Amino acid sequence: MTKLSISCLFVTTAISLAAISSASAAPPTKGGSSAKGDILTDNKGMTLYTFDKDVDGKSACNGPCATNWPVLKAEASDKADANYTIITRDDGSRQWAYKGKPLYTFAKDQKPGDITGDGFLNNAWHLAKP
Repeated sequence: MTKLSISCLFVTTAISLAAISSASAAPPTKGGSSAKGDILTDNKGMTLYTFDKDVDGKSACNGPCATNWPVLKAEASDKADANYTIITRDDGSRQWAYKGKPLYTFAKDQKPGDITGDGFLNNAWHLAKP
C-alpha cells in the first residue's frame, strides 16, 4: 500500500466517523408552530410537552402515565448539548429534557401539529416551547 493510499484511507475513515458521530449527537427535536405560538416537536413533527409534576429534572410520569405520555427517548449514543440534557428514568431508560424539563409526546395527538394535550389533567401538561 502506498503512502497516498494510506492517507486517503485515513481521511475517508475520519470523515465517516465524524458523520456517524454527528448523526447521533443532536437532540431529536425541532421547532414548530401552533395556534398557541412556537413549540418544540420531535423529528416526526409531533408536539412535545412538559409535565408540572416533574421536579429537578426527574420524570414523575411512569407506568400508565408513560403509556398516555410517551417519553422522548434518548439512545445510548445520543449526546446532550446547550439546552438539551438526557435524564435517566426510574426504569433505567434515557429521556431527553429541554432546559431541565423532561419531554413527552401525547398518545391522543394523531398528526403533526395536534396540540390536544396542552392543559390536560388540571393544566399540568404544557406545550414545550423554545
